[in-house]
Amino acid sequence: MSIKLFILQKLSLFFMLSTLITVAVSVIGSALDPGARFGYDALLSPLFYAACCVIPTFVTYSRRELTLKELVGRMVLEWILIEAVVLYIAYSSPVIDTGRISVVLTLAVSVFVIYLLSRLISWLQDSAEARKLNDELVRFQKESGGQVR
Repeated sequence: MSIKLFILQKLSLFFMLSTLITVAVSVIGSALDPGARFGYDALLSPLFYAACCVIPTFVTYSRRELTLKELVGRMVLEWILIEAVVLYIAYSSPVIDTGRISVVLTLAVSVFVIYLLSRLISWLQDSAEARKLNDELVRFQKESGGQVR
């Protein structure tokens, strides 16, 4: 994969994560601290978290096609790094009550769910793109008189 395509994928991931993090903050915040009110600066925190979470995903970059074992290993490493980044930020922040184990567990689980959702959405996008390319190839082969298998 070219570095240009890889960076475009990471940019798409950034926007996807920003959306998923905003939803998670809203749901979790409503459940754990429904009376809390924030200023406009709080709107930037999902963007900050998304940017910090995109950085560890660069461990999956490779110029060559990875084997399944290599890909799974890199995805596990990627998830662990993302968990570490988010928990580090949470423990460094005076705003997040990391003294409550329920908050830390909820945060860790939400990171895992967001990771799985982002992987699922990316897979669905890639699958749709592959299906589109295959359909165009079949159409091209029919138009050019080639055999379709």
